[in-house]
Amino acid sequence: MSLCSNNSSDVLITNATIVNPSVDGSWRIGDGESILIKDGLIREIRQQGSLKAQDDQNVTVVDVAGRFVTPGLIDCHTHLIYAGNRATEFADRIVGKSYQEILENGGGILSTVEETRRAPIDRLHELASTRLERMTRFGLTTVEVKSGYGLNLETETKMLKVARLLDGPRARVISTFLGAHSLPTEFHGDKVRYMDYLVNEVLPKLTDMNLVDIVDGFCDQVAFSANELLPYFERAKSMGLPIRVHLDQLGDTDSFNAFSHLAPISVDHLEYINDRSIESMAQGNTVAVLVPTASYFLKQQQKPPVEKLRYYGIPLALATDHNPGTSPVESLLLAMNMGCVLFGLTPSEALSGVTINAAHALGVSDRGRVDCGMLGDLAIWDVTDPVELSYYMGHTPLWARVVGGMVFRDDSSSR
Repeated sequence: MSLCSNNSSDVLITNATIVNPSVDGSWRIGDGESILIKDGLIREIRQQGSLKAQDDQNVTVVDVAGRFVTPGLIDCHTHLIYAGNRATEFADRIVGKSYQEILENGGGILSTVEETRRAPIDRLHELASTRLERMTRFGLTTVEVKSGYGLNLETETKMLKVARLLDGPRARVISTFLGAHSLPTEFHGDKVRYMDYLVNEVLPKLTDMNLVDIVDGFCDQVAFSANELLPYFERAKSMGLPIRVHLDQLGDTDSFNAFSHLAPISVDHLEYINDRSIESMAQGNTVAVLVPTASYFLKQQQKPPVEKLRYYGIPLALATDHNPGTSPVESLLLAMNMGCVLFGLTPSEALSGVTINAAHALGVSDRGRVDCGMLGDLAIWDVTDPVELSYYMGHTPLWARVVGGMVFRDDSSSR
């Protein structure tokens, strides 16, 4: 995606049809509006003709000719940094092998850990940069990137340094430490000792290096129990770090109440979450992050209880869960489509899920809507109706992205 002519972060978007999502999954559609971005922030939004830039030589004018303008899309759950792939596991799964069987036979997360540990940092950066570039072609402006394919201090550090390198003018990156992703082989089944290692050695050192924005852990039958994760999450909270939880993807752990006092900003997956956990979630500000692409890839019959989550007013976010084993997906638009087709979201809920609610799932409030004071991050679409953002499969109708006022165009992505 090439950079347009503006060299500053000051741009005036004219003739825009703004689509603004809400937490409840509705949207407001404007008409004939102008958006002024200065110093990377949205400064003014007015009806067409009331904002002019001809007296300011430093402002680039971009006439979008009535196109729909949304907030830049936010992928709030990815495992973007890794080496190798797990295509052979895909073939195994197609002939009937389960997640657990693949894991027990040396596949799964630990096979990616082995590849990632061996890869030099430059190679990991090259691979992740290429993936991120492809993801931006679907309107992405912010991405959360997890570690968790290192499971030791050296490789977790390497991964999170790559995440910091990815953060730049083309896309914003939020870095999540996922040391509690799986148990590495060198700990020989001793989860308590591994958690002690994470709590007392790895997490403090990574935090001292300013590499961690969020801490995440995998609470499920194939990973860690709530009791095993509690010291890890409590240490993170004591260090001022927000927490997120991979929860109930493969079975009902009945665990949310164990974490509720720590106010997790999100719980993710939720195929098997029970009513008690949902009721507890509704007492706080936790976002439910749905990952239909992983559900599809694993051929799961169990779906997240979307109706109950709606009933309790829990914000719904969507993500690609990009990873080499269970969701090698790079398109948030595909995640939106699957959120609608597989999980029953409406197109407006899907857009909220990759904008305002995805921002809340990351604990940030400066993006996800087209409002004054927000970051100047936008996606401009060549569609006739915003419903089309959840409609297309394998095609991106993106016309341009704006990141902090910098305009990026890729002619191959426009119709």
